[in-house]
Amino acid sequence: MCGRFAITSPPEAVRAYFRYVEQPNFPPRYNVAPTQPIPIITAQRESEGVARHFQLARWGFLPGFVKDPKDFPLIINARAETLAQKPSFRAALRRRRCLVPADAWYEWRALGKGAKTPYLLRRRGGGPMGFAGLWETYADPSGGEIDTVCIVTTTANGATVAIHDRMPAVLEPEDYDAWLNPDETAPPPLRLLRPAADDAIEFFAVSLLVNRVANDRPEIQAPA
Repeated sequence: MCGRFAITSPPEAVRAYFRYVEQPNFPPRYNVAPTQPIPIITAQRESEGVARHFQLARWGFLPGFVKDPKDFPLIINARAETLAQKPSFRAALRRRRCLVPADAWYEWRALGKGAKTPYLLRRRGGGPMGFAGLWETYADPSGGEIDTVCIVTTTANGATVAIHDRMPAVLEPEDYDAWLNPDETAPPPLRLLRPAADDAIEFFAVSLLVNRVANDRPEIQAPA
């Protein structure tokens, strides 16, 4: 799963990498947690072609059929293997795919007797990544609306499986257009939801302070 991540690149670097229209300014966030607002990138067909857009969404997906969010489990991840079969994701998979920009994510490795060591995982050498995501605008009975999102996960690659058996579906830049394609008649490109190459991700043990929901930069203790 992916339950914490970081987005720390400067806003202008994120915009240049993902090529969206807006020019948002946002501070670095080293420890993003579920239910918080997170940036997502979507695509819309416009008069001059398809354009990418930046927006915020709550990390915790709510399908449109939910009557009361209090009675519905918090969905922060969706398994790539079952997306097409799950009623919760079927409409979003067809119409509302997105990218979740990130510079790293965290996983906890069990060491026995309940002890766990947190690890930071990132693209080798650092830099932005685009996680595959699904988003949905949830309308409550009173007429209020909130955009919500989940991160798509896949099986871990050969390098990271020692830390966790799942990882975010990290898309390559050349695949962004296919994933974001707003053409609802095209079949969803599920082939893109695969583990990253074994040499694409590096990971490091980090301070236990990352267990807090905070925005502090995690201290890297030692390379894994």
